[in-house]
Amino acid sequence: MTEEMQAGVTEREVAPQGNRSFRILVSNETLEFRPLTLNDPVPLGRQILSEAGFQPLQEYSLFAILASGDFEDVRLDEPFDLRGKGVERFVAFRSDRSFRFTLNDREIRWGFPTISGSALYALAKPSDEEAIFLDVRGGQDRMIEPCDTVELADAGVERFYTAKRPPQSYEIIVNGRPRTVTGNTVTFDQIVQLAFPGAHDSNVVFDVTYQKAAAQPPSGQLGPGGSVKVKKGTVFNVTRTVQS
Repeated sequence: MTEEMQAGVTEREVAPQGNRSFRILVSNETLEFRPLTLNDPVPLGRQILSEAGFQPLQEYSLFAILASGDFEDVRLDEPFDLRGKGVERFVAFRSDRSFRFTLNDREIRWGFPTISGSALYALAKPSDEEAIFLDVRGGQDRMIEPCDTVELADAGVERFYTAKRPPQSYEIIVNGRPRTVTGNTVTFDQIVQLAFPGAHDSNVVFDVTYQKAAAQPPSGQLGPGGSVKVKKGTVFNVTRTVQS
């Protein structure tokens, strides 16, 4: 072998195989990852696709999700070293194109011209108090829900970020009438005021019951000083008694 040929030997060709196995996670655009085990510590992109059952190989593009959250293109004949710490994640797309966007300043490569809100939430993993927003240049930023779909083929690079979710409004029923509240938690005093607005004498007692709440159990009695989580359609019944 010439010196030039020796210099061209790749790390994969000289990497010791041993008996160690390497666990990876592979998914398509749904980001529903499934585990695979490989014996090669430095497999080619085509090996990963083949083991995952993606055929024909030439119609797929493969990306590795790095520890930073960035996406890295893995070509069919490009080796990828699995000997780092942790489980490597890979996403395959049946597409020969890629669309670039950022998510919390991480660069993402996506194989389709659209992305679902559920995929964005799977990538960002926001807390329950957070939502994902699309940065709208020159306009009001758009909050993305998991059921939404976002176009990535427009001019420019789309920028997504997580931020505190704005308070949501809920329509509830109080004594048979629809009422709108902000936030998913209501108090005893709040419900009493919705049913009987204004000041009340000290000898007036209120009894509050609820049904179809976002709580466990979903029905019960709400006492003075208490609160309960609601959802659309939660029903409250408030009665007033004057004590002598």
